[in-house]
Amino acid sequence: MSNYVQSTNFATKDNLSPGDPLKIVKGTEINTEYANIATAVATKADLASPTFTGTPTLPTGTISVTQSPGNSGTAISTTAFVQAAIALLYPVGSVYINATSSTNPATLLGFGTWTAFGAGRVPVGFDSGNVLFDTAEETGGAADAALVTHTHTATSTVSETAHSHTGGVQIYNNPGSTGGGSASGSAVNTGTALTGITVATTTAAPAGAVSATNANYQPYITVYMWKRTV
Repeated sequence: MSNYVQSTNFATKDNLSPGDPLKIVKGTEINTEYANIATAVATKADLASPTFTGTPTLPTGTISVTQSPGNSGTAISTTAFVQAAIALLYPVGSVYINATSSTNPATLLGFGTWTAFGAGRVPVGFDSGNVLFDTAEETGGAADAALVTHTHTATSTVSETAHSHTGGVQIYNNPGSTGGGSASGSAVNTGTALTGITVATTTAAPAGAVSATNANYQPYITVYMWKRTV
């Protein structure tokens, strides 16, 4: 893009004396001026729907293009307005999440003071009706569920009703002689078994210890979270 620069000063010719050859307006001079004008016009942008190339710049301090927040007009907006509009999306207290970049949002977005947030925790919605979730940034739960101390007791009982066992042994005298004889006699011993009730009881009571081996994680995915503080 170029500006028109006049090559011939035609006004100075009026002050020249008659007969001076420079006083004559030449066709080549006119052609040169038209060529310069044509070049300047051809390299200028149109007022309607211009197509810019290179690096267009705006004059400093001569126009005002700062828009109010929420303005959806088609006027030109400065980078300051664009950044302010983005900042409205992340007011103080907002949480910024990025799946792959650990860079502080102050660097990525260009505004605010941010601190790492929620390390090792998942967010849960506020619930005024539940004391566990009725305060902002309230924490709870554990990454590894713990078993409390406890006791297991088992009792086994076997009982028998009163009973008795009776039996006897009989021993007979044998007075017979060699070559023959007969067995005769009477029992010399009888007996009666013990009588009673038998009860057997077994108790097993191992005391459980507090442990953190019963992990119970919900399905999760790790991301970077930041909270805007200023």
